[in-house]
Amino acid sequence: MDFRLLKHFVTLSDTLHFGRASELSHISPSTLSRSIQQLESELATQLFERDNRHVTLTSQGLRFQRYARETLEQWEMTKRGLTSTAQLSGEISIYCSVTASYSFLYELLSDVRTRHPGIELKLHTGDPADAMKRVMEGDDDMAITPRPRIPPNALAFKSLTRSPLVFIAPTEPCDWLPATPESSTAKQWQQVPMILSEAGLSREYANTWFKAMGVTPRIYAQVAGHEAIVSMVGLSFGVGVVPKIVLDSSPLANQVRVLNVKPELPHYDVGLCVLNRRLKNPIIDALWTAISER
Repeated sequence: MDFRLLKHFVTLSDTLHFGRASELSHISPSTLSRSIQQLESELATQLFERDNRHVTLTSQGLRFQRYARETLEQWEMTKRGLTSTAQLSGEISIYCSVTASYSFLYELLSDVRTRHPGIELKLHTGDPADAMKRVMEGDDDMAITPRPRIPPNALAFKSLTRSPLVFIAPTEPCDWLPATPESSTAKQWQQVPMILSEAGLSREYANTWFKAMGVTPRIYAQVAGHEAIVSMVGLSFGVGVVPKIVLDSSPLANQVRVLNVKPELPHYDVGLCVLNRRLKNPIIDALWTAISER
């Protein structure tokens, strides 16, 4: 198998766009198209459905995608094993929220850059609720994410910090806010407009809290990512639930206040996760080893 063809295929399967994939592969779209046609000819099957506007993987393409990634990974491991005295070099992609990227990512990775200057780091940011899925599906090598209640067996998790979840409200008075949140009743919370994450651990904990209170929350908005919740609460649209670490890093922190709600929401661990099998890759293991659990 031609590893060059595999790399072209993986890049196209990640981007699903011939123009972007050819740029990333440093080849022309016509060369990329020939590479895919050659693969499909050798495999005697169609890997992509494509028309003038869309490119999608076929079911055979999805199966071949897993094979191609694992084969390229094994090839890189073999090459580095044969030249083990050389300086580690290669690329690692890390997924995290915007808050994590500027709150502690620099401190986290500065020592790695000193120890292993040949390792290139690619950073993707987005909703932390998507972090583990991206690692499990191979879209990113590692992710900074809250530790789930029951972590998947396939993932290794290294704790970096702990953060409480807090209820936040506008600084301006609102007639729908419970007057004494530390001793509020289910009836008082029933009319509070809530701004919650669409998914993820903070939404799970909020749902559990409302269920224990016997409340069906009045959902004003469901948001991807915690940073936008702070903005919407600051505009007096409702009460939100966010990790304290997000609030501490927000430029809008002075536009909201933390409610002293009882019972309190749980803390959760924020840490680094990676597929256990990927730790066999020397550069991923080097980064994993260089980062201290806290």
